[in-house]
Amino acid sequence: MSMKTTIQSTDSTSPLIEKLELEVKSMPKNNQTDNQLPCGQHDLPARLAKALAGKFLVFDGPDGSGKSTQLKLFLDATKRAKIEVTEVREPGGTEIGEKIRDALLEHLDREEMSLRCEMMLYMASRAQLCEQVIDPALKKGNLIVADRFVASTYAYQGAAGGIPNEEIEAAANIAMCGVEPDATLIFQVDQSTAASRLNPLLDRMEAKGAIFHAKVRDGYSSLVESDKDGKRYLGVDATGTPDDVFANIIAVLERRFLD
Repeated sequence: MSMKTTIQSTDSTSPLIEKLELEVKSMPKNNQTDNQLPCGQHDLPARLAKALAGKFLVFDGPDGSGKSTQLKLFLDATKRAKIEVTEVREPGGTEIGEKIRDALLEHLDREEMSLRCEMMLYMASRAQLCEQVIDPALKKGNLIVADRFVASTYAYQGAAGGIPNEEIEAAANIAMCGVEPDATLIFQVDQSTAASRLNPLLDRMEAKGAIFHAKVRDGYSSLVESDKDGKRYLGVDATGTPDDVFANIIAVLERRFLD
């Protein structure tokens, strides 16, 4: 049996109707709830947006650092700021690079990829990306935003894998051919936070275990600590909420490009 409740109309407004009207008036407009962000919270300040034109930025960091979430928020902000942006990812970003990406990240059934093979494949993808996409876009004055770049190689194949930085640098000089990021944002996060953010369907690199990934985080931290001027590698505290982390990104970019 269904029951229907009706509110009878009278000449004077009942306390119940007054309460309902007040609740309706106080509801957020445009279906905005308390958990949604107010308009403009993820926008780029005008001076910063202008300063970023023609720059090459990299979003980098260990798996589970929240980098991908922040990259999307940042790219959405650049669109609202009317900045000409070229978005790339590593490995990949070109037809050849995407083939290399598949080889690097897929799990292998019968043999393990050697560390130096792994490093050189990343560099091969990077070489194609720099020549085919990044360098032409920079010459047009676009802002380049990359999902990973050479810092990943220093952290994963260098600090965690054991290849000396000198060897990585030599290979990078050939691959990048003078194309260098203006700034690399390193998303810094502790192990427990990173583990809680990982997709349970891990790719080959993500599945390498806690000890490996602890070395990766140490490698990224070393890059930030070694950059005494704070211009090449910018540490971003990524342990907070997405709103907090985005605010941290804006702060480090303003220090880098406006101070």
